[in-house]
Amino acid sequence: MAEKLYYSIGEVAEMIGVNLSLLRYWEKEFPFICPKKTDKRTRFYTQENINDIKLVYHLVKEKKLTLEGARKRLKENKDGIAKNHEIVLRLQEIQKEIKQIRSQFNAVLKEVEQDNLDIEKL
Repeated sequence: MAEKLYYSIGEVAEMIGVNLSLLRYWEKEFPFICPKKTDKRTRFYTQENINDIKLVYHLVKEKKLTLEGARKRLKENKDGIAKNHEIVLRLQEIQKEIKQIRSQFNAVLKEVEQDNLDIEKL
């Protein structure tokens, strides 16, 4: 998704893979998640809000911390957790790339072996 200044709650929910009510709930539980709200209470999330939500998601859904545990960890070292999470995401991307390269290598190797068999038949 192209980076915009503001995202709707529906866009953020889809981006993160959670439902709207969970985002609203996390706003209450984690005061640093504070999207801009219009007079009609429509939420607009910035990229910073989304990054905060991704951190909460990482701690609660992936690391299986309780909300209290996540709050405590974020209070103690939010920047460190953010950097670690970013590193994990980068490593996962690198792992995907390595798997793709391995798959391509195996396909080329298979072709070369087949060509060698064809040459031996001559």
